Amino acid sequence: MINDISADLDTTVQGVQVAITIFLLVMAALMIPGGKLTDRYGRRRCFQTGLLIYGIGALLSAAAPGLGILILGNSILEGVGTALLIPPVYILTTLLFTETASRARAFGVIMAMGGIGAAAGPLIGGLITTALSWRAAFLFQALVVLCIAVLGRRVDDPLLPDPSRPFDIMGAVLSAVGLTLVVLGIQLADNDIRLMVATIAFGAVVLACFVGHIRARERAGREPLIATRMFTDRVANLGLVTQLAQWLLLMGTSFVVAAYLQVVRGYNAVETGVIFTAATLGLLTTSLAAARLARRHPQRTLIRTGFLVGILGVAILLALADRSLSPWAFAPGLLLIGLGLGLMLTPSVTVVQSSFGEDEQVEISGLSRSASNLGSSLGTAVAGTILIANLTGHAYADAMVTLAGVGLAGFLAATFLPHRVIADHTSGSEADRPRPQL
Repeated sequence: MINDISADLDTTVQGVQVAITIFLLVMAALMIPGGKLTDRYGRRRCFQTGLLIYGIGALLSAAAPGLGILILGNSILEGVGTALLIPPVYILTTLLFTETASRARAFGVIMAMGGIGAAAGPLIGGLITTALSWRAAFLFQALVVLCIAVLGRRVDDPLLPDPSRPFDIMGAVLSAVGLTLVVLGIQLADNDIRLMVATIAFGAVVLACFVGHIRARERAGREPLIATRMFTDRVANLGLVTQLAQWLLLMGTSFVVAAYLQVVRGYNAVETGVIFTAATLGLLTTSLAAARLARRHPQRTLIRTGFLVGILGVAILLALADRSLSPWAFAPGLLLIGLGLGLMLTPSVTVVQSSFGEDEQVEISGLSRSASNLGSSLGTAVAGTILIANLTGHAYADAMVTLAGVGLAGFLAATFLPHRVIADHTSGSEADRPRPQL
């Protein structure tokens, strides 16, 4: 919808990029607090509340008279709604499937359904946008949310909520403000370098205050937003780095290619959606095979292979897209990027979630989703900043090369993962914690 929204709301591609980045940033900043709220109010209630807020945001976006209201509806409300409804899905899946293969199969199904949604979304959205308007596409979102809300009433919550559970408001504020400043600082790179450095530095200071705050609460015997022990597990930390790199690569590539296809090549929403099905097909194929692959190969091997395939896809995309005017020149590279991402998304989630016991799943699930959404936010921020700055005159190629570098960093992080992680535990005690096998 980039071109249609830009023209209708009298804004620019940069304005739409800001809206997308804020949406992803709100998710990243609120994912940990959203996960913590599931303990207090229950996973099902948080899920339904998130859907309601998301639906209101979609309706407001459909009626938006300008970019500001679109940001309020799509970026803020839909971002808040997503931060509330996503953690319950991962928490319940982790609690219900405790063995590595079954958990990989469950997460593989989730990723596959996401792939189907990703395939159908751009095509349906493109058709609606072309036939009616981009506003009707947001109304379609609201309709989908209503269907999910009705079906979601059948979901049982195996754990009773604890209304007396404390909630660290100050920790939530500090973490959200710190992450926001860091990502927004990156977006300022093309406008004012000094302001960018100052904003990022201020964000780092706020995040340092957040760390000091949660440590102080722990020393006082009070429950923090997230326990510091979540950051002391080496395997989980490496898994989080690979998650951040994966989603940065995925969202960065999606933004760059979509902008290139519509702004440079002049393709409409339907044509762009059709081209993107190559990536979705690859993502769907390897996601559906997640359980079988997890039984046959170590998670480290799957993650490393996924990054290599994704980097190869970027290289082919750069090599073919410039040499051919055919839209199908994008298909081989996008297919490989999708195959690579689908290959490693599930293993990374499994590595992180399996590093902690059942009583710690709320915190690690929120942290895991926050890392993924932070990667998505950084992906659009970094890619968008490079496109707008256009320092070398080859902005799209520069952005893709940068994203390939991120993929290489993710590959290096995965290299330090243990060969295999055992995750057949049923409680959060130290004796039941998963042990890496070298």
